[in-house]
Amino acid sequence: MADNGILPSMGSVGDSYDNALMENFFSTLKIELVYRHAWRTRDEAENAIFSYIDGWYNPHRIQKHLDWRSPDKYEHTWRTAHRDQPEPTTVEPAPTGAR
Repeated sequence: MADNGILPSMGSVGDSYDNALMENFFSTLKIELVYRHAWRTRDEAENAIFSYIDGWYNPHRIQKHLDWRSPDKYEHTWRTAHRDQPEPTTVEPAPTGAR
């Protein structure tokens, strides 16, 4: 992670800051989608959640902590600013039994 400039944790050991962003997202998902609908099948629920995330939340829902941009717009801006940096490479696992 360090080789690619990624921090493994946002908070210190023993605090809840790592979970805060996901807890906020799940709360929003429940309020804006789950509590407003009932689905007959698991597939219907999964498709609705995918549509919400990929069709509304990521491309359109602005967020204060992203400087009032959507996640897609924030990521696009970040990638544009860092386009001259090399893309991370994939490391292939060693063959089974190799030492």
